[in-house]
Amino acid sequence: MFDSPLPGSRRLRRRVTALAVAGTALALAVPVSATAVSGADRVAAAPDPVSSFAFTAQERKDALAYWTPARIKAVGKSVDLGPTGPKTKTWTGPQLKTVGRMFMVNAGGSDTWCTATAVKSANRSVVMTAGHCVRRSASPVNTNMSMVFVPAYSKGKQPYGAFAVRAVLTPRAFAEEGTNDVAALVVDADKSGRRLTDVVGGTPIAFNRAVGGTISSFGYPATRPQLGEELLRCVGTEKKENGQQVIPCDMTGGSSGGPWLAGFNESTGQGTLVSVNSALDAFQPTKMYGEILGATARTMYRRAERG
Repeated sequence: MFDSPLPGSRRLRRRVTALAVAGTALALAVPVSATAVSGADRVAAAPDPVSSFAFTAQERKDALAYWTPARIKAVGKSVDLGPTGPKTKTWTGPQLKTVGRMFMVNAGGSDTWCTATAVKSANRSVVMTAGHCVRRSASPVNTNMSMVFVPAYSKGKQPYGAFAVRAVLTPRAFAEEGTNDVAALVVDADKSGRRLTDVVGGTPIAFNRAVGGTISSFGYPATRPQLGEELLRCVGTEKKENGQQVIPCDMTGGSSGGPWLAGFNESTGQGTLVSVNSALDAFQPTKMYGEILGATARTMYRRAERG
């Protein structure tokens, strides 16, 4: 199902800024074969729209051991992206069990983090985030390592433990061209053998949804005073722009991959995931962009829930 196991920053698009952060200074394609048809005629097989990679059992064990409370504290203190913007507020409602902080070592060898969300899935083990949180865009071999997902992380607390990432799926277009910035992760059961959404529940996910309406976007940005330690939120009406969705928001690095929740109920903390934080419009942002989850994202998700 996945291409191959792998041994054991900031992102700039043209909108502008990276939402993953690198902690030390501051976040495999299948060849296409040709099939003979008749005579000299040949028809190239359509490439798989999904690119994936996986981690061995030992790598997953090592990842859990690597992300100690001290290391998590250190990576947060190593980044300061300035004051939290006026559009971004600390979430003070009910605990969002499905939303968490995802820690990893990026392709350059630096500790970093993003934001991710446990979603409903057949295997009860799928997490959604941004593509640039798991690999460099347009660079298939440069993948992140030592990934763990900590749902409902808050001020050093891990109320539901940590889940090692077993496999990673992105659109092939992101791996090879840097477009369609979304990813699905498959995580291991926890130390007690419980699957992720059996522990924290799963956020519903919608594909091919019409753009429009009020969105709550969540993330763990590296702005002060929170510095990634608290879950923050932007709220705005989404619009379509240049083939993506956009909302007014000034969250910055560390919020990458955080969920866009439509129909969000502030009293229950429930909503439907319709995108993830992808890119900003400037280094001092006023807009957040997210992909429209279409056919490729659905294929990626469906494959992940069978993993």
